[in-house]
Amino acid sequence: MRIFAIRDESHPRDAVLGYLIYYELPKAFYIELPDHADPWETPLLLSSFVKRGQYSVNSYWSRMWVQQRIIPQDRQNIGQILKENGLKEYDEFQLLMLTMGRCAQDDCYLEEITSHVPLLSERWKTKIEDVVPLQGFRLLTFFRNGEVKIADAKKFVSDHPECRPYVALENRFNAVEVQPDGYGVMWSEQAMISDHELYAHSESVPLSLEDFIGFVRHRVVSASEACRLLDCSRQNIDDLIKRDKLHPIRTDTKYKLFLRNEILQRRKA
Repeated sequence: MRIFAIRDESHPRDAVLGYLIYYELPKAFYIELPDHADPWETPLLLSSFVKRGQYSVNSYWSRMWVQQRIIPQDRQNIGQILKENGLKEYDEFQLLMLTMGRCAQDDCYLEEITSHVPLLSERWKTKIEDVVPLQGFRLLTFFRNGEVKIADAKKFVSDHPECRPYVALENRFNAVEVQPDGYGVMWSEQAMISDHELYAHSESVPLSLEDFIGFVRHRVVSASEACRLLDCSRQNIDDLIKRDKLHPIRTDTKYKLFLRNEILQRRKA
């Protein structure tokens, strides 16, 4: 993960307008805007989020912001441009780094941050650890701060019409996954619900036996399934456990059980 401050040269002391977070392996971008963000000073593509009171920008629109600042992939002489800049293939992040986010449409640029950012630390407390699809198109969501909530996914369709096909058929709905680092849940790059929306519009609940069984059914995997998902051997699984890279939730002489999301996140690491 790499973090960049989005600064504006036209503002006093190059004010920070937000933060761009980049996850290398899934090649995912996310933008976090300050709580006091002014929609008139926020970059145009992102100002609509501020007007709606949303300060975490999902991966789709964050990538759109990045794409506006780099050479388009369909540029006629793109091959020559990549070659001149030492790039073997079109890579959005590497192209963004060539100019540190500068472009002709505004005075914004990027500055990499290596120190502690209080805004991000506070928001990450309520990121999502895991999600379980329940009957009736409900989402049982486990948040990083320890809270567990249930939401009716159908209630989000009006604000997220792209999710409608996935909140109509159970087999599609059950394919829900956690976005990188818990930024929300998703069925595809376009069909997603953010963590702050789920946190704000879900009900805190004590887990029932039925819900717990649903969690086990959808989010617990055996060692054999873990091997398949990671495309590795049992010896590799044992080695990851010894190195504290995997954490079985149940160990017996004949089998081990793991949280499926930990295996999926390990695959992206």
